[in-house]
Amino acid sequence: IMGFQMPDSGKIKIDDKELNQKSLREWQSKISHVPQNIFIKDSDIRSNITMSSQNDLNSDSDSDSEIEKVAIQSQLINFINSLPQRFNTEVGEGGSSLSGGQIQRIGIARAIFKKSEVIVLDEPTSALDNETEKKIMDTIYALPESITLFIVSHNLSVIEKCDIKIHLDGQDFKIINNKS
Repeated sequence: IMGFQMPDSGKIKIDDKELNQKSLREWQSKISHVPQNIFIKDSDIRSNITMSSQNDLNSDSDSDSEIEKVAIQSQLINFINSLPQRFNTEVGEGGSSLSGGQIQRIGIARAIFKKSEVIVLDEPTSALDNETEKKIMDTIYALPESITLFIVSHNLSVIEKCDIKIHLDGQDFKIINNKS
């Protein structure tokens, strides 16, 4: 899906355009990957969402409003608003001052901030308790419909609201279409 490996046979087409070495970079620029273990810089919340250094960000109202918008969409805003320094709060090495759910939400906010058309979520709730898992999945399913989500999970409750499910079992697969 992310184009790290090309097929040995056949073709991959996206919107009737073949994915090949020429089109690969363009395709990959449209994708954000939210892995199981989110990379968190020893910096503030703002730069962890934007993946810029603190010095790179100009504090104009446009960037501030965009960052606040993605914080709302990723359900981070209540947590951020509870902090004295809000978006400028330092998170510590590897996000040591954050919970697992807050780190996952930063990963989701980062993908939304990038304005990705496609988000690939790899086991997005694997290290979370049931309550936090539900909140994260509510966050994911509340994302704009213009974003295509690929959710990889062994946990069937995580993918229950997906329109199309692909069950992989060795060389076999089964497609289940829930789209109405």
